[in-house]
Amino acid sequence: MPRAVVTGGAGFLGSHLSERLLAEGWDVVAVDSFITGREGNVASVLDHGGFSLVGEDISSGLEVAGPVDAVFHLASPASPPDYLEHPIATLRVGALGTLNALHLASDKGARFLLTSTSEVYGDPLVHPQPESYWGNVNPVGPRSVYDESKRYAEALTMAFHREGHLETRVVRIFNTYGPRMRRDDGRAVPNFIDQAISGRPLTVHGDGSQTRSLCYVDDLIEGIWRLFTSDHVGPMNIGSPEELTVLQLAELIRSLAGSSSEISFTGRPVDDPNVRCPDISVAREVLGWEPKVALDAGLRTTISWARGRGRS
Repeated sequence: MPRAVVTGGAGFLGSHLSERLLAEGWDVVAVDSFITGREGNVASVLDHGGFSLVGEDISSGLEVAGPVDAVFHLASPASPPDYLEHPIATLRVGALGTLNALHLASDKGARFLLTSTSEVYGDPLVHPQPESYWGNVNPVGPRSVYDESKRYAEALTMAFHREGHLETRVVRIFNTYGPRMRRDDGRAVPNFIDQAISGRPLTVHGDGSQTRSLCYVDDLIEGIWRLFTSDHVGPMNIGSPEELTVLQLAELIRSLAGSSSEISFTGRPVDDPNVRCPDISVAREVLGWEPKVALDAGLRTTISWARGRGRS
């Protein structure tokens, strides 16, 4: 059996990726510090013979005994409330955690995949954003702890690639949603769902005219798998090219949840992007990939899942 290490393996995306790897016939070692990950996210595979879960902060080191064929580096707080609460930890895992994961892959002769983010584009001046765009990031703003940690992680990964140490892949993930996002995660979709099903006002930042594009988690994992098994180094955008305003998203979730909650407008966070939408031309051409799950269908599934869970 091929064997993969998934850092952040008990997180929202890491748990879904671990399930996919097991389904593909891989053994999986999931490593998580549990700052934002939850053991419950991998409850369905804890008894799988090919799965193991290790509680470890990879910023302090990463050692895995035995053969390793792939390292998928997903570890990092990803929602603004989480990385603003843990700014140093976010920078450490983007820098030291990435370095340790790269060294593990290099030592084991494994292929390495970095999950980067659309946040490397900052508040973009080019729209939609192609991989060739260098971004518009405030390097000293509060969001920089996440934006710059991912930009550095990309630079570090490409340095290892250029020096010939190992095979690398870089994926830039755009807004993703689905089951296992914590209801108190702080991002728009879980926030609106939590507020709608709790009967509280849906809090929209600014006037809600800022745009986002939302990709269902199963589609994202399919894109990651196709990139990993391809010969394309990246970076590659994986996300939905269908754009909607935050206000439209709030109204849609309220409707799908059958909620009578009001919509309340609040201040915009510092450096909150005005637009965010990927150009997925490269993913279409190289991988034959594009999202398949319609937004309404994905949100219904996510709302149904959230109704059966607590807020943590």
